[in-house]
Amino acid sequence: QLQLVESGGGLVQPGGSLRLSCAASGFTLANYAIGWFREAPGKEREGVSCISTSGGSIYYADSLKGRFTISRDNAKNTVYLQMNSLKPEDTAVYYCAARRPSSGRVYYVGSDEYDNWGQGTQVTVSS
Repeated sequence: QLQLVESGGGLVQPGGSLRLSCAASGFTLANYAIGWFREAPGKEREGVSCISTSGGSIYYADSLKGRFTISRDNAKNTVYLQMNSLKPEDTAVYYCAARRPSSGRVYYVGSDEYDNWGQGTQVTVSS
């Protein structure tokens, strides 16, 4: 059974850092492209960052470039999201999602392009 479990969220002050983890169970992560998404109250789920199966191709939302870093360790079946210089507007539930690449694409930026989702982890940025 394909399972994704996010961890690492919590309460941090503005300017602080967190590292989120997405651990896979029941499948080999190396065969899947991964996306990080977030959902704030009253807002649609938005793409944060995506990474291809090997880690060679990466996407970031424009507002997050320079602050967030996505990476993966396929040997550990885990994907990470390092979040630095956090702002109150980063407050949201953060989700990871996985899908097999197809049709010549290497990553996917739309939430409707994923079938497999974790349960989410809450990130709150407040002073």
